[in-house]
Amino acid sequence: MSDSLHIKSLFRNYEVNFIGDFTQPLRDIVGQPAFFIIDAIVWDIYKAILKDIIPEGRLLIVEANENNKSLDKCREIIETLVVKQVRRNEKLVAIGGGIIQDVTAFSASIIYRGIEWSFFPTTLLAQADSCIGSKTSINLGDKKNLVGNFYPPSDVFIDATFLNSLADDDIKSGIGEILHYYLYAASPLFDELIIDYKMIIKDRDLLLKYIRESLKIKKSVIENDEFDRSERNKFNYGHTFGHALESVTDYKIKHGQAVTVGMDLANYVSMKMGFMKSEIFHDLHAKLSINFPEFNWNRIDLDRYFDLLSKDKKNVGDSVGCILAENTGVLFKQQLPRDEHFREMIHGYFSGHALSCRDLTGAYL
Repeated sequence: MSDSLHIKSLFRNYEVNFIGDFTQPLRDIVGQPAFFIIDAIVWDIYKAILKDIIPEGRLLIVEANENNKSLDKCREIIETLVVKQVRRNEKLVAIGGGIIQDVTAFSASIIYRGIEWSFFPTTLLAQADSCIGSKTSINLGDKKNLVGNFYPPSDVFIDATFLNSLADDDIKSGIGEILHYYLYAASPLFDELIIDYKMIIKDRDLLLKYIRESLKIKKSVIENDEFDRSERNKFNYGHTFGHALESVTDYKIKHGQAVTVGMDLANYVSMKMGFMKSEIFHDLHAKLSINFPEFNWNRIDLDRYFDLLSKDKKNVGDSVGCILAENTGVLFKQQLPRDEHFREMIHGYFSGHALSCRDLTGAYL
């Protein structure tokens, strides 16, 4: 293995290993008692390799969609593990993106009161963000990430060659989360990534340095606030508005691009409330819009969007809990009353500013 990133956790410390060939650590794990949970698409692409390594009957193939990121699917997984006689001393191994990570980690955390699990993230979103931090998140109906706990892997293996099989929209989704960490930390790589954006979509090898920077930023916070009680709250920047956007579009907009729009909306609200200067908003808007999804914003059911915002787990009382910003690197937590002024700001964004970058990206219908 070429190098690694050491993560300290109150559960167990673990390593993020940057590797060039995922098959070798996979063979090492197979030498121990292990059971594999694999994304169906990853299985289709790498079946010839994986079948040669993973013993027959020691894997479960799961469709990685939001409907399967559920308590019902986790129950099904646990029942399969019991039937397959997986024991407490065995390890679960997740191979896939964030959904496979969530259902594997959550299932591992509750079966036999917890067994170890390892992760081979295959999406940019998982490699640059969710693979560290200990969180497991399960949807409850249309309410995203409402159920979950903290349960880190025992090790993570990042092979960037997985990224070559991803669609452009999946890369853009991962870039959205990377941008979110860069804005949190005021990283100098933010502007560099914007400049390199089109090249990165085509040449996935360019992503590795951006992945490392994203994980280093996240590591610096989670090691001091693993349970999300203070500073880590700021990582919700863009997520309150982004999660509701995913749900209201029935997940037609992928997570990271929804977060990109969510950050822009948070900045817009920050500007309207006098926290962010207009020139800062417009500068960030022009940069963030490069990663906006193709979508007809006029189709958004704003009443349903407001309803989804009202059910966010970060809310207090009748207010919407979100992260606002003064500038890059200057974020703060704010509860926003769900009053007419709040509705007017959200409506104003989708009717005006979300569409105003048509000339910058050509992305809007």
